[in-house]
Amino acid sequence: MAKYENFQRLPLVMAITAASAMAPGVFAQDADLVEESTGTAQGIEEVVVQGRLRDSAEALVSERLEEEVVTDILGAEMIGRVGDSTVAAALRRVSGLSLVSDKFVYVRGLGERYSSTTLNGAIVPSPDLTRNVIPLDLFPTSIVDSLAVQKSYSADQAASFGGGNVDIRTKGIPDDLTYSVELGTGSNTETSGEVLSYQGGDDDIFGTDDGTRALPGEISAALKRFRGGLGISDIRKVLVEEGNQYASEQEADDAAQALNRELALNLNRDISIEEDSSDLDGDVKASVGNRFSLNDHWELGFLAGASYKNKWRESERTLRNFGAPKEQLNNRNKSTYSVDISGNLNLGIRFADEHVIETTSIFLRNTDDETSITDYFNENRQVSDGSGYREYLLKYEERELALNQVKGSHSLGPETKTLMPFDLLNWVPEEVVVDWFYSDATATTDIPNQVDVISDTVTDPTTGEVLSSKVSTGSRSAGFRFTELEDEVKNYGWSVNLPLEFSFSSLELTGGFARMEKGRSYKQTELRLDIFSVATEDVLVGPLGEVFGDENITNNGNDYVFDLAGSNKQSYLAATATDAVFGKFDWTLFETWRISAGARWEDYSQVALEWNPYGYTIDDPQVITDPKELLEAVYSEDDIYPSFSLTYMGEFWTETFQLRFGVSKTAVRPDLREITDAYYIDPITGEQVKGNPSVRPSEIHNYDLRAEWFFDSGDNLTVSAFYKDVIDPIEFFEAASSDTNVAREIINAESGEITGIEIEGMKQLGFLGDSMESFFVQGNVTLQETELVAGGEADAPTNPEREMTGASEFVVNMLLGFDSPDGNHSATLGYNVFGERLHLAGRKLDPDSYEQPFHSLDLTYSWYPIEEVTIKAKMQNLLDESIEIERDGVIVFEEKLGQFFALSAQYKF
Repeated sequence: MAKYENFQRLPLVMAITAASAMAPGVFAQDADLVEESTGTAQGIEEVVVQGRLRDSAEALVSERLEEEVVTDILGAEMIGRVGDSTVAAALRRVSGLSLVSDKFVYVRGLGERYSSTTLNGAIVPSPDLTRNVIPLDLFPTSIVDSLAVQKSYSADQAASFGGGNVDIRTKGIPDDLTYSVELGTGSNTETSGEVLSYQGGDDDIFGTDDGTRALPGEISAALKRFRGGLGISDIRKVLVEEGNQYASEQEADDAAQALNRELALNLNRDISIEEDSSDLDGDVKASVGNRFSLNDHWELGFLAGASYKNKWRESERTLRNFGAPKEQLNNRNKSTYSVDISGNLNLGIRFADEHVIETTSIFLRNTDDETSITDYFNENRQVSDGSGYREYLLKYEERELALNQVKGSHSLGPETKTLMPFDLLNWVPEEVVVDWFYSDATATTDIPNQVDVISDTVTDPTTGEVLSSKVSTGSRSAGFRFTELEDEVKNYGWSVNLPLEFSFSSLELTGGFARMEKGRSYKQTELRLDIFSVATEDVLVGPLGEVFGDENITNNGNDYVFDLAGSNKQSYLAATATDAVFGKFDWTLFETWRISAGARWEDYSQVALEWNPYGYTIDDPQVITDPKELLEAVYSEDDIYPSFSLTYMGEFWTETFQLRFGVSKTAVRPDLREITDAYYIDPITGEQVKGNPSVRPSEIHNYDLRAEWFFDSGDNLTVSAFYKDVIDPIEFFEAASSDTNVAREIINAESGEITGIEIEGMKQLGFLGDSMESFFVQGNVTLQETELVAGGEADAPTNPEREMTGASEFVVNMLLGFDSPDGNHSATLGYNVFGERLHLAGRKLDPDSYEQPFHSLDLTYSWYPIEEVTIKAKMQNLLDESIEIERDGVIVFEEKLGQFFALSAQYKF
């Protein structure tokens, strides 16, 4: 491919040089890039890179040109300049991508399940409680070198590519000594200073629980002793079986009740909600790295980094019933204390540019400590009734990702062959390259104690304002939920690449193998401490810690009952395994035509079993043992997934022009939990979701056409068209439920299709006059149309044909950038908006609900007083937009996000 690379890169280098000449204050690209591109550094003066967006964007063009398939790349300089702090937020700047729930990326109108995420090319696990896809807000942009969004499939990717793949590429080993320290702070306008809080643990500042909230060992032992039942009758039965003698049934009941209450005292009940003062955000980052030359052939290098961030956030959310929005509604005030910690270590060794081995270790922790008070009315108690409900919720959720990767690249060049005795390997062509990788990662989510307390309220029948409240009696007083998720992925493989040069063409042959092993365990323990009667109503009023205090629980005049809630069959065990073999070729003819084609064979299997951790009897085992049921829990398939790409390279309107066409077949498989026949509560939407053991994988046929122009001035323009045909799309549909709850079920719809066009580019504004010489615009627009045919498996959908969930008709991203002529100042104004997108499809003539457009306007300003120092200020959501979901003219969901302001200072050498 050497001829092709030089053909493509030479005009690019000319364009970069021309761009820097037109903007005196914007420095040219690093001399290393020019040397790499042209093979020589003669006549090139050494220049200092100030890290401006235009130069960094141009630097990524070279890689984009060399990709055999449609790929968009977002570099670290652009991410830093715009000010996005997580990978999720940064990706909404890419054409055709939109962000949902601040966590998940939708690629070209397809939901989060229809895209895949890799880290340095390897599959990674997910800490999300109900989804296999990884929430991208987990990754801070401080560890990112670039984000590569591959929109058309190639055979070296896993077939679960779906409609697109996001590869998070972390920072690598630097060429020379570098170190940096950054300090920052910030605030949000919705966080007024007084926040809701409660007594937590001593290690909360580090984003981890010190054991204060954890399930007590005494209760775990009791669950085993009493065979998964903690009720009075369960305890009494075991006490009698153990040989305890009682004079009467009442004496046995009293003994069981006393032990039941004693067990309840082990719970952490220091749960009184109080107001606390919030601090400004704190943000600290540091990194150091270097590369060492041991001799003419050997090099060693490392890069180490760490970051810590904490912040308080308040939010107000309102839910309204579509049929009675003024009578049945839900108002929630929530305060969240968040801690984000990351650490990374890269090590590498190189021999004579012929052998490279690198390791990457990453640790990420993201913890949210939520305290909320929700006042709500439903069909049983409406606003005009003068009574309602109040829910107190404490939720401490700790997500972690620990990842270790090692990869190598090897070729038998002259330096290696001289080390081999008897010329054993002289027959191997020097151009053959063998690459391999091994990745082992574990993601966990720990919710040590989610406390939910329900109260009855007396309200103003006109305004709904709460006048008084008391904890509810009956089987709904207080719940204590303990959740543990562990998701582990091992991914490894190898590939061999052989380039061949001919008179008028060049050919690359590639083949390889990959294996992925994934195991997931989800354990949920839900306990209840309910109050069935009290000696006096005063017991139910006051701070929660007092209502559930020792004195009230042990008082025989009160009837407090402690037990395991319901069936507790939310837990499950699941695993998948995939073996893959692929081969492809990449042929360039006359430096004008490029044909890339390949195929991937995958053997895929999965199993998911309902798990009852507290099943201790033959009638109620922890997992099923019936051979027939076990066989039904296993799914396997093998298939071939082809890809084809044709590229024309030449001159059309400009010297560097490319026209690409691609076609491929990919797959989307259901999440592990979705193939169990069980209900669970989605922690993001709060909706009840029913799995479906009969759900089938979806098959996607992808078609792409892209034209790219790169001008000598550094400007560029790209126009893409795409079409996706989805067979058996996996979708959520509304299911039958009570008026109080919203339920969804997962099924295979009949078909789906997406048609769209993307336009993106960058333009310097110097043509408007000398005063505009330092300004440029960069942006993209996506227009698309989606259609889903529900089919016969859906339960009475209002619209049998509708848009795909989460898809919008348009997405717009625009950036206006400024670089001062003296190089000391830069600023970026970013704008992002998506069109109305389907949130939930209605059932039985109920209208569909749509998330309304969100106009995001962000401003980032950077000042470089000296070469090593950067002072940055950023302001986000300047328009003070709110998230709104509308259902036939009624706003059924509204949440205020507030405006965000941040200031940071970085020293980097």
